[in-house]
Amino acid sequence: MKELFQHAAITDGITVRVAVNFLPEQSQPALGKWFWVYHIRIENGSHETVRLHTRHWRITDARGAVAHVDGEGVVGEQPLLRPGEAHDYVSGCPLETPYGSMEGFYTFHREDGSPLEVRIPFFPLSAPATAG
Repeated sequence: MKELFQHAAITDGITVRVAVNFLPEQSQPALGKWFWVYHIRIENGSHETVRLHTRHWRITDARGAVAHVDGEGVVGEQPLLRPGEAHDYVSGCPLETPYGSMEGFYTFHREDGSPLEVRIPFFPLSAPATAG
């Protein structure tokens, strides 16, 4: 099954694509817990080799509460992407509300050591309506 990437952003030839899905089996709405899984594909369409060093997420819930999440790499990796290469990973996001959003950026380093901030596109987190 081919995954549909619903959101994309391009920064200096580097494309970040996102597919997001609500996981009802990991959610417990009666307890105020909703969970999404997201698949990210990073494609290096530039002419430079780059390494992903850090990530920054801005996660907003339905109440407007914002969480900033910073860390090294993605799911324990700091992938090196040569021109034309791509890296895929899957992660998840829990919220205490049935909808919210995520966005952010990755910091890559070029071969000469200079940083490159690559935008992660805004994407909504939305649980299907449930009978109350």
